[in-house]
Amino acid sequence: MTTHRHGNLSAMPFQEFVLEGFRGGVETQALLFAIFLALYVVTVMGNLTMISVISLDARLHSPMYFFLKNLSFLDLCYSSVITPNALVNFFSFSKVISFTGCATQLFFFSLLITTEGFLLGVMAYDHFVAICSPLSYAMTMCPTRCTRLVMGTYCGGCFNSIVQTSLTFQLPFCSSNRINHFFCDDTALNELVMFAICELIIVGTTLVVLISYGYITVTILRMRSGSGRQKVISTCGSHMTAMSLFIGTVFVMYAQPGAVESMEQGKVVSIFYTLVIPMLNPLIYSLRNKDVKDALRRLGQRQAAL
Repeated sequence: MTTHRHGNLSAMPFQEFVLEGFRGGVETQALLFAIFLALYVVTVMGNLTMISVISLDARLHSPMYFFLKNLSFLDLCYSSVITPNALVNFFSFSKVISFTGCATQLFFFSLLITTEGFLLGVMAYDHFVAICSPLSYAMTMCPTRCTRLVMGTYCGGCFNSIVQTSLTFQLPFCSSNRINHFFCDDTALNELVMFAICELIIVGTTLVVLISYGYITVTILRMRSGSGRQKVISTCGSHMTAMSLFIGTVFVMYAQPGAVESMEQGKVVSIFYTLVIPMLNPLIYSLRNKDVKDALRRLGQRQAAL
């Protein structure tokens, strides 16, 4: 975890790190605090609403919404791993985070964001089975298999997180304990390994999505019902939008060395995938999904009646 990509390495042990965050005076920090807080509040409210609606409405108790609920849970968790500490640091003089706190933050962030990538691939497979093999869908995507698929995404995320965290914190650090970021995330120390792992994850997930949607596209073109075709396109469009935003930003940040020219640009990209995407996902899936909108309406009517 270093401030600079180059420098003399030493084995000096550090008990704490300093998260430098963003440049600027008090006014800049106050503005950034307001932006982060607004994004985080919307993220929490949106994802909690999605989780609640899917849990409470029996009509949404299907594999697709089971995966969507887990996606909302992941969005809520990995934004919460980063944002509260970042909000505190905007007005903190020391901006200190302990060695254990830094390692813990990196571990859970890596676990959750990797799991989300795998889950988006699983969701593409679910759409493929539902559209291309509707008669066998209930058997193929039974509750037991859905649970195993979700557990598999967490296992994959945990494995990647263990590798990334152990590699990062077993290496020596520069003589400075300052981190030029707003959270514990530095690819400089293990850039080659991170590049290889991220390429493998991103390429593998993308292939699953592309193959699934290749078959889905063929099936859509064969559909005679215009309304059925429109419903499929709407459902798949939401997933493709979320997938494109997620994979695109993660690819730029982690799987393409040199794409981000400076740490300041890297911080902006990091804001996008730590706060903006988790905020947008519930909006993407609710605004373009008639079943979710109907469920929200029913929940609102139920609350009004009470």
